Amino acid sequence: MINPLRDTADRRLTRIAGPSALVLFGVTGDLARKKLLPAIYDLANRGLLPPGFSLVGFGRRDWDDDAFTEQVRSSVEASARTEWNQTVWDQLRGGFRFVSGGFDDAAAYEKLGEVLTELESSRGTGGNTAFYLSIPPDWFAEVSQQLVDHELAGRDLASDRPAADRPWRRVVIEKPFGHDLASARELNDVIEQVFEPDAVFRIDHYLGKETVQNLLALRFANRLFEPLWNSQHVDHVQITMAENIGIGGRAGYYDGVGAARDVIQNHLLQLLALTAMEEPLSYEAHHLRAEKEKALAAVTVPEDLSLACARGQYTGGWQGGEKVVGFLEEEGFNPESTTETYAALKLDIKNRRWDGVPFYLRAGKRLGRRVTEIAVVFKKAPNLLFSEHDAENLGQNTVVIRVQPDEGVTIRFASKVPGTQLEIRDVTMDFGYGHAFTEDSPEAYERLILDVLLGEPPLFPRHEEVELSWRILDPFEEYWASLPDQPEPYTPGSWGPASADALLERDGRVWRRP
Repeated sequence: MINPLRDTADRRLTRIAGPSALVLFGVTGDLARKKLLPAIYDLANRGLLPPGFSLVGFGRRDWDDDAFTEQVRSSVEASARTEWNQTVWDQLRGGFRFVSGGFDDAAAYEKLGEVLTELESSRGTGGNTAFYLSIPPDWFAEVSQQLVDHELAGRDLASDRPAADRPWRRVVIEKPFGHDLASARELNDVIEQVFEPDAVFRIDHYLGKETVQNLLALRFANRLFEPLWNSQHVDHVQITMAENIGIGGRAGYYDGVGAARDVIQNHLLQLLALTAMEEPLSYEAHHLRAEKEKALAAVTVPEDLSLACARGQYTGGWQGGEKVVGFLEEEGFNPESTTETYAALKLDIKNRRWDGVPFYLRAGKRLGRRVTEIAVVFKKAPNLLFSEHDAENLGQNTVVIRVQPDEGVTIRFASKVPGTQLEIRDVTMDFGYGHAFTEDSPEAYERLILDVLLGEPPLFPRHEEVELSWRILDPFEEYWASLPDQPEPYTPGSWGPASADALLERDGRVWRRP
């Protein structure tokens, strides 16, 4: 099956990156080790990188190229999705280089310039370079300025050459994109002083997942769903990202950030935008972004925030047969921290399609199971043919888009029970990608890295989307900051604090149990 979001009419089957190099800042971090380096190998193993593709690691470790190569190999062997291929590895490792230095070390950037020049000559990269900033946001400005100072990037790079002959330079930014609206705007100003807007790729790995992309195909390629995808038929929408693990040593990042900033501001509001948006004119980036931005701009925050949100912190206890510590006992945390590990919001969308349909978003750690899903819950059918008993036992028709871990779609509907009596019962129809297709789904970072190298931006949010998302979340963060109490405790393995259930119960609804 060809996914129209990924393939244009004139290039449907093969998307191979051209000559290029990737400079990975923060190459010694967990993200690089567990996701980025294996994804690069998997792309090469699938024949999607050019023979001369080159990878430059930039970090403080005192490594030479050989030591770096060994580190890459250990990451690939531990986490790659595809099988080991010695021929592919030999070709790929010929382009590995390592530059040792801090993010503010001018000499290291001088060395980086020399390495990129050498790779252009020895590997045929054409000078095309993507800078992947897998680093804390506090360093974005410093790294950007250093790249300009050493003529490695900038709007005027190679301006003396014809446009067709100029090498491209792109930057990849990992979340978080600021911590509120003001900081997001400051961050964007810094980045776009150096790189053109279309050369800035803000990574949200959820947008690389197969199911998220195929949400658009589900909606707009099927007559079955789109006519019902509105306030006339939909009762409400639930978007959930649940994790069954705790913070696990991420105190330095997570404290002061919390579930809402970490997950809702980016991942879940992007899922909301894709669920609520109108059909774009095409799958070109500017058309897709325009409709997502319209959906986010129409989101409104309820006036009484005390009735529109919930937050919590997991306590110690037993989960999955294992004794676990509470959030406030995690190593490195202040025992009086007000950072939430669970957050739930109620949002409204004031447009013709969705007026009166609440969107409930929730995210949390140490919950019942690991799952990310979008549940579109339809209004109950009129009870005309069937008894009140049948109607009371029936739930509501629901379309559930499973983003992870078992990607697919489930439809819940009513059916007659076999037998002589007219008895109605809820049943489910399930579609799983693993069962329906022989093709493997690529890991999200494979798709996103390839899109960066190809210069294809549809899956990457622009700064307008980021700022609209902060506009939605900031009022909740300000409200929570004004509260004197810590977030409500909840038991590990549960589905969050009691206030989260009350959030829906006030509207006569309940959370789905995935």
